[in-house]
Amino acid sequence: MAVMDACDFLDTTRDGYDRTAASYAERFHDHLDDKPVDQAVVSAFAGLVARGVNKRVLDVGCGTGATTAMLAGQGVDPLGVDLSPNMIAHARRLNPDLHFAVGSMLGLDAADGSVGGVCAWYSIIHVPDEHLTEVFAEFHRVLVPEGLLLLAFQVGDQPRILTEAFGEEVALTFARRQPQSVAHLLGESGFRVYAEVVRQPDDDGLESTPQAYLIARRTEGGD
Repeated sequence: MAVMDACDFLDTTRDGYDRTAASYAERFHDHLDDKPVDQAVVSAFAGLVARGVNKRVLDVGCGTGATTAMLAGQGVDPLGVDLSPNMIAHARRLNPDLHFAVGSMLGLDAADGSVGGVCAWYSIIHVPDEHLTEVFAEFHRVLVPEGLLLLAFQVGDQPRILTEAFGEEVALTFARRQPQSVAHLLGESGFRVYAEVVRQPDDDGLESTPQAYLIARRTEGGD
């Protein structure tokens, strides 16, 4: 598999979600409403962050802001960040009382050690393996010592590739990974895993693989 330049996957991901943002918002904005396990994971993460002094959370790859809204209702102060300007436009429309910004997880607009939590809810799925350590390094940079990271991703060994979505031509790759592999990489990137949840796919026609959720802490003083 050829190594993909950072600009390549960022551009294709941005373009794919810009093209499909309106349809995505209509179909998936309420996707968490009937997923109690997912809600419990987000709530647990927010509760851990809320126990600390710094309650700022970056919801990276926020999409239409569904997780951002859930985090806001759990006692933390979230900022939704997404690569796609069109997705951010829908997030602002659907969540007028929350804050959102266009940005990349490879270069977050946040100072070193400035946030208590980073939520990456099904957003590292578009990051090629060769760039994942860069992403984790950026998450590590912006988190306070002992700050918390939440990752959600599909379990598997082969990527899913979409060339069409909602009637639009796209070039989106969805990386599926094993939880132990992600946990190992987190350990090498200055994190220690605090909690791991894996659930089986829901019988809703949308999921075909198990779903994994990892909560990790930034190592004290580590860089």
